[in-house]
Amino acid sequence: MKNAPTNIRGGLVMSWQLWTAFGIFLGTCANLIVANTGDISWRLQLGSAFIPAVPLLLGIWFCPESPRWLMTKKNHKQAFASLLRLRNSPLQAARDLYWIHPQLEMEKQLITESGFSKSDNMFVRFVELFTVPRLRRAIQASGIVMIAQQMCGINIISFYSSTIFQLAGASNIEAFLASFGFGLINFVFAWPAVWTIDTFGRRGLLLFTFPQMCWTLLAAGFCFWIPTSSNAHIGLIAFFVYLFDAFYSPGEGPVPFTYSAEVFPLSHREVGMAWAVATNNFWASVISLTFPWMLRAFTPQGAFGFYAGLNLIAFAMISFFMPETMQRSLEELDYVFGVPTQTHAKYQLTKVLPWWIKRYVLLRKDAICPELYQVTQDYAAAPGTADVPEKHAMADENERHAEHV
Repeated sequence: MKNAPTNIRGGLVMSWQLWTAFGIFLGTCANLIVANTGDISWRLQLGSAFIPAVPLLLGIWFCPESPRWLMTKKNHKQAFASLLRLRNSPLQAARDLYWIHPQLEMEKQLITESGFSKSDNMFVRFVELFTVPRLRRAIQASGIVMIAQQMCGINIISFYSSTIFQLAGASNIEAFLASFGFGLINFVFAWPAVWTIDTFGRRGLLLFTFPQMCWTLLAAGFCFWIPTSSNAHIGLIAFFVYLFDAFYSPGEGPVPFTYSAEVFPLSHREVGMAWAVATNNFWASVISLTFPWMLRAFTPQGAFGFYAGLNLIAFAMISFFMPETMQRSLEELDYVFGVPTQTHAKYQLTKVLPWWIKRYVLLRKDAICPELYQVTQDYAAAPGTADVPEKHAMADENERHAEHV
């Protein structure tokens, strides 16, 4: 993440989501394999996770430690040993060892110039996430995209896919087969995001896929009203669930963790990312505990409709409160999050929305959307030489509104 070029950073960081989807797919395969083993099938389903965990545990043992982390701990000898394993020759390892050192010194300088605390105390840095405006905007944006992943409804299907298909009238084996298809689509449609995340952007992918997830989830819920005697009942439910999954996988699947990993400055990345992941997992647990009750109280139609509505709310939150980070350097992101939330929301409402209507509703190809961020070339060429973001990114707007957000 720290060394990745800006033009491919998103694709590199999101690769973990691709293999997470592959792991989910393997889990559906395991469930299908042991489906006919009788009363012990649920034990085998739980125990099957042990099989890939063993080679993973052994493989981690042979992974070299991060050279950058070792150098921050002043352990240059082990850092060089790690680089020897990661590079093709000792010369390349020595080159990168030499290159990492000034990078770390520059990071220290940027932290000093930013006004953040120099303390290594994690509690101090955690408090700064909510007290320093630039960090507060980053924690807000990452929290929104993380919560939106749970709001979209993917985990109600991922966690309870077999239950949902059984409620639709499928047999036990048919439900496992349908879940297998869900896992396969989740994996296959995650591949396009490797390219699209750095082409259409993080916001672009989310703003396109959330409306699609809304109507597909709503359609799947409506299909529960089709008489169970009809062959179209289970078929259409599965079709719209799969379509929902296909829209989720290249959008809200990889974006949250990629986005959260890049919005924080280097000094607060660990604690900021930890809080973002904790937020995601907390709401995932809330969903897993409440959805069975929701199915009984609201019926599948009501539960699916509820989450379809949450997709629209998430769409609005992303539109107004989530800045784009595509192909921005780590230094330029300080300028992006130097713009107050109120300014960003006003820009989306008064500039972007009218431009979108002119361009895509009225089909006016000459419509131009004004830029919010105007990072100067001198800063891009010499990071660390600028004073504060307000001097370069919408200076007048920032100075008027910084006190309010």
